[in-house]
Amino acid sequence: MAPGLPSTASVARFCQKLNRLKTLEEPTTETSLRRHLTTLDLILLGVGATVGLGLYMLTGTVAKEMAGPAVLVSFGVAAMASLLAALCYAELAARVPRKGSSYLFTYVFMGELWAFLVGWILLIQCIVGAAAMARFWSSYLDAIFSRSISSFTKAHVGTWQVPYLAQYPDFLAAGILLLASAFVSCGGRVSSWLSHTFLAISLAIILFIIILGFVLAHPHNWSAEEGGFAPFGFSGIMAGAATCIYGFVGFVAVAVSSEEAQNPKRSVPMALAISVTLVAAANILASTVLTLMVPWHSLDPDWALPDAFHQRGYSWAAFIVVAGAICAMNTVLLRYIFFLPHIISAMAADGLFFQVFAHVYSRMKVPVVGILVFGFLMAFLALLVELEALVQFRCICALLTYTFVATSIIMLRFRKSPPASSQDPGSPLGTEQTSASEPGQLQPALRPYLRFLDGCRPGAAVAWALGVLVSSAITLDCVLVFGDSVLHLPPWGYTLLLLLSSATFLLSLLVLGAHQQQHCQDTFQVPMVPLTPALSILLNIFLMLQLSYVAWLSFSIWLLIGFCRPYRNHGVFWLRHQAEQGEPAGTARADGHTWQPGRDGASHANPQPGTGPGARLHGAACQSMRTTGGLLTVPHILWRLEGLAAPLSGAAQVETTNSSPGPMQMSDRRPFDIKKLKTPPSDQAHTAIL
Repeated sequence: MAPGLPSTASVARFCQKLNRLKTLEEPTTETSLRRHLTTLDLILLGVGATVGLGLYMLTGTVAKEMAGPAVLVSFGVAAMASLLAALCYAELAARVPRKGSSYLFTYVFMGELWAFLVGWILLIQCIVGAAAMARFWSSYLDAIFSRSISSFTKAHVGTWQVPYLAQYPDFLAAGILLLASAFVSCGGRVSSWLSHTFLAISLAIILFIIILGFVLAHPHNWSAEEGGFAPFGFSGIMAGAATCIYGFVGFVAVAVSSEEAQNPKRSVPMALAISVTLVAAANILASTVLTLMVPWHSLDPDWALPDAFHQRGYSWAAFIVVAGAICAMNTVLLRYIFFLPHIISAMAADGLFFQVFAHVYSRMKVPVVGILVFGFLMAFLALLVELEALVQFRCICALLTYTFVATSIIMLRFRKSPPASSQDPGSPLGTEQTSASEPGQLQPALRPYLRFLDGCRPGAAVAWALGVLVSSAITLDCVLVFGDSVLHLPPWGYTLLLLLSSATFLLSLLVLGAHQQQHCQDTFQVPMVPLTPALSILLNIFLMLQLSYVAWLSFSIWLLIGFCRPYRNHGVFWLRHQAEQGEPAGTARADGHTWQPGRDGASHANPQPGTGPGARLHGAACQSMRTTGGLLTVPHILWRLEGLAAPLSGAAQVETTNSSPGPMQMSDRRPFDIKKLKTPPSDQAHTAIL
């Protein structure tokens, strides 16, 4: 071994810690938030966080540049992908009714490495989403003043023609973000009655748009003389659907607020389904009347709905639509900025982000440094980056997050149930029915026909089937999207690859379906697992491949920055030291803080949380950690099954009792147990959107 490099065993121990699961507090502990949200409150929260994102901001761009009048089909496909994702969010939120997001769900059910990846994506989602919203706001305001703002900027600053950069710097959008960030950093709040007022105005104006739009509808605008219903074909409809995902991203606010729901196991799934359905209906109806009022090729994408009424001679109606758009955009913009300190604090409390960004100032009760730094980053993106590039980047982040959530559902369903003694009747994870065959094992009725799978270790066949399922979904979608245009495959090659990838996808789906699942009696579960999450994965990947290569390049650069950033807030040399010692830096303690290395590099011997004699893990998400004795394989990374986490060479099981403080050695490994997320207080109506 080269001098100065950690041993293979040390690197293996460090890799094992990347796959640790997050455990939650005792279910008997009272939540710090009052459970006051009814089903109607959650529906209004989801609609308020979502409506207007696509209706006011995407219909013109998608109709004129991607799909034509078939924009309503694009919204329908995006609604289907969002509904499948909402069902997966509903089950996770019902099993873990805590305030959090897909970051928390991934940490609980998939592990630390994937949680960091999702949290890093959520962070850029907030930044890019707020920047895109500010540019939408600026374009509408500019349209009200007859383009005088943009004309003044072009005349005195100049323009440039650089792909995926704005033609001119949008100082108005940057100023809006700086003003909003300063408002939040000074401890500003937006009361719930003001949010409800904005929502009521927006819904009333949407209803006005639909009614008056059908009155002014002209079916001739869908005729062949105007280009037909789908002038850009199937590829244009799917490209539009990938962009229309941006119009549904706010529904996750319902899942994130499950801790405040009176009956989260019932109201959260219902609110998610209803809110997505209502928003889909509003988007489809609004896009229908838009393309029926005026020809799709004559639309102004910057403010399509007001421009359509203006072209028909109803200028007064155009100003009403602009007022509704501004109300909707103000609400969503503040939600993005209010959510930003929560994701930063959550990651910093777990040791996955720099502590300086999460420091809450006692006077303002918010992490001022984090809000201001990322506020300036939002303003920089809004100043220079083109709106379409921001929207596509936001869409690829959302679709990838949905894919992680759908994968978590499959992993959760086939995970071995925890021992009966470790469950509590009040556990938030639900009560699983006991059966003769444990989850992850082959169903007894199929064992005579699938003997080659019966000899596998519990969960091993499922883990490999899940990996094959995701790989075949990627291959199948690549063939469908790039088979003709990029790969230039001959007909026989295209057909062969299509048949092979489809057969592999279906075969892996059948293998998953042949194994036992967890069945909860008292909580919501996604119907038809593994089919429903598998279709969600397939559709999400297909839509991601429709986005531009620049969006993929930008997303890859952001991921590279995240993985190159010092893990757990320390440099490469400290990381090497921790790999040699077997304990990662920044291990989270029960008080929500992280212990840091001393000046000389020595670690402080603080006891791990949850290691006392009274500690106990609850539910499927809080099973005892297993550590591997070798490098992680693909099933280790993809899977957290009870029987699968052990390495091929054998592993030692570790319980939370009879542990001693100090650095964790090979013979003294303890589970990773951290206290529930601590986030700075803010208005509860604006705590989450992602």
